[in-house]
Amino acid sequence: MDETAGIPSIREQLDAVPQLPGVYLWKGAEGQVLYVGKARQLRNRMRQYVNLSDERAMIPRLMEQVASFEYLVTESEHESLILEKNLINQYSPPFNVDFKDDKSYPFIALTKGDVFPALKYTREKQVPSTRYFGPYTDARAARTMIDVARRVVPLCQASCVEWKRLKRKMEADPAHAPAGDKPCFDSHVGLGPGPCSGACGPEEYAEHVRSIERFLSGHRREFLREMELEMRTAAERLEFERAARMKTRIDIVRSLDERQHVQLSPSLSADVIGFFREETITGAHVLVVREGVVIISNEFVLDKGFDVPDDDLIDGFLVRYYEQATDIPREVVLAATPEDAPTVEEWLTTRLASRHGARVRLVVPRRGERHDLLELAERNARHTLMRYKVRTRYDEERTNAALLQLESALALERAPIRIECFDISTIHGRHSVASMVVFVAGSPDKSQYRRFKVRLDTGEANDFAMMAEVLGRRYAPERMADERFGARPDLLIVDGGKPQLTAALQQLDALGLNIPVAGLAKSDEELFVPWDDEGPIVLPSGSAGLYLVKQIRDEAHRFAITFHRELRGKAMTTSVLDDITGLGPKRKKLLLKAFGSFKQLREATAEDMAAVKGIPQNVAEEVYAVLHQQSSVE
Repeated sequence: MDETAGIPSIREQLDAVPQLPGVYLWKGAEGQVLYVGKARQLRNRMRQYVNLSDERAMIPRLMEQVASFEYLVTESEHESLILEKNLINQYSPPFNVDFKDDKSYPFIALTKGDVFPALKYTREKQVPSTRYFGPYTDARAARTMIDVARRVVPLCQASCVEWKRLKRKMEADPAHAPAGDKPCFDSHVGLGPGPCSGACGPEEYAEHVRSIERFLSGHRREFLREMELEMRTAAERLEFERAARMKTRIDIVRSLDERQHVQLSPSLSADVIGFFREETITGAHVLVVREGVVIISNEFVLDKGFDVPDDDLIDGFLVRYYEQATDIPREVVLAATPEDAPTVEEWLTTRLASRHGARVRLVVPRRGERHDLLELAERNARHTLMRYKVRTRYDEERTNAALLQLESALALERAPIRIECFDISTIHGRHSVASMVVFVAGSPDKSQYRRFKVRLDTGEANDFAMMAEVLGRRYAPERMADERFGARPDLLIVDGGKPQLTAALQQLDALGLNIPVAGLAKSDEELFVPWDDEGPIVLPSGSAGLYLVKQIRDEAHRFAITFHRELRGKAMTTSVLDDITGLGPKRKKLLLKAFGSFKQLREATAEDMAAVKGIPQNVAEEVYAVLHQQSSVE
């Protein structure tokens, strides 16, 4: 007896889901959470998945694995955003965007719970009485910033032995006066104010703490004005040694700004986030700009690429990043805003918690310095991804996986080390060309690329006959023996479905060749093979094998289109002139040389053409008439 008999289907179960804001969890057969999402109206949103009316590429693959679901109702969309974030953190669903390297990131911490707060480098963010600055994705940058901050504003660091001893004494006896205690090394060299020896009391030390908070938050203009005032005051009092110290600290702060090559408005304070996407992974780069200065530059790698739409990618990243970030800006600059931008803005505004009621805005710039910064962030995101791929040998491992996947899916005798792919480009049978691209070990070998002018004159587009002709020329015995055409391929891919595959097989049979062939349909990325009559092979979405096949197909298409445009361009300047009586190659060359371009020639008068030495008047008039007749037709 079927145990599932009488159990309502998922579609039927959705009828009981309320039209309220909340979070939904799609689950697999083993009860594992596959995807977590939020919705303004739960039932409507979940029905989009079941009806496949959601156009995201991942939806069909997700729903094939879904066996059940859960949902949680919330009071508002804001609450659903927070709940969604927490559930993603808890379950790490495979269909949600996540950081590729899900490690904890470095922060600069200021231990404000102590009488004499100290700076430290940390990866933990959990002590309520401590203020954190970051995150920094570069540990060295975080440590360097601590060193720079202490040179600008002397402050103890938590690793100092004397500071630890002072802390223990004050915890045991809050009234402990450190006067006369042993001074630490940092106080001797000016990096610490010396509370350990009584050189700096709690009130004076608190001023240092407030200054360093402003400095690390990026609010440097007011900070610089205060130091400049203190320097002038010290000079007026003839305290030249103190004035010199302040001058050195001012120079350090200004030198940080001078390192920035981009000149920005002093009023600009925003986080600028750029993305660079590939099929399987995405690079993200965050420029933290405060008062016109980029104070932090952070980079991340996400483990979803084109499988996830821009909305989900941006939304997921914003939530994960600002969950950790301690300094929330009033402006976040992006190339596109997510669909639920108002909800994200409300959540960020809550995180900002401004005393003056300031709100956070998601901004998409079209021009100006914000747009320039966004382009800079996107370029850096691309380099972030490149560095990650080199560091992890990502491309090498993925290529090996792709070749093995193709070997298995297409039932090949061995991994297809050499793959050749053909594409036809034509416009109603005119200027028809074909391209052949070659990938060796998963990488393009452009020295092996070939272009073919299709000789077949059908007067109409006939991709099948054209493909047969080109394959007949490429795999003719003399070509197969020609080293310039390379070795026999392990796999031949033709751009198109079953008809193109049939044409290729017939041509190879006629040549007596047994080369594995597959036809790649454009619409659904389906692979047609001769041995499978049940239907095309569909490689898993986001898989290495599918990514490689699409890359090869797109390269063949690009190469064919480029050649086709070249021929069309030449045809514009040659074929029309070729039909003119009395205008041979020599006179045609004289005209084109005299006027510099075909466009200039078309704009010339018959008298202008006749003025060219070697061009008779009657020929000039004929050229003028033909060109203007063509212009009227166009």
